[in-house]
Amino acid sequence: MSVTTRPGGRSARVRAAVHRAVQELLAENQVEAVTLPVIANRAGVHPTTVYRRWGSLSDLLNEVATSRFSGDIVVPDTGTLREDLERWVVDVSTDLTDPDTVAIMRAALGAGPSGGCACVGDRHEQLEAILERERSRGGDVPDVQTAADTLLSPLYYRVMFTTQPMDPEWARGLVRNLLQLAESTV
Repeated sequence: MSVTTRPGGRSARVRAAVHRAVQELLAENQVEAVTLPVIANRAGVHPTTVYRRWGSLSDLLNEVATSRFSGDIVVPDTGTLREDLERWVVDVSTDLTDPDTVAIMRAALGAGPSGGCACVGDRHEQLEAILERERSRGGDVPDVQTAADTLLSPLYYRVMFTTQPMDPEWARGLVRNLLQLAESTV
């Protein structure tokens, strides 16, 4: 008996189509208009497929957000903590200004308590990698929570709750604040 595998498979195609449908619908509509049946229709799959695989809109939105925020930002290695953090924070701020990114974030946050984790989990891992690299070079670094509070919180607050721009110099200023805070606690 010969077993053949399908490259990518139906499951991968369904997942990709559903994720794409969610992103398109959120870009076109208010989050309230996006439902599992509407997503299924846009993706070209039966609604029971979506319900069986994700169970709820909240679970689907969290998966889409997690997928969206995973691996898009490269962790820089410039040789210095300041330059690594500055390059990273500017990249994150640029990513957060994309209207489609903002729509996914708002939908994930509005879908339930785990939505915030879906939007920042990978960012915390990237930040930890930058800090760990500096530790391995012998540098003193703040803990990841202090770094996240000082760098990520203002970025996410600004994009979600204000209309203020996130220009690169402002973002680099967050790094200066973090490093000054770290120096004052040593």
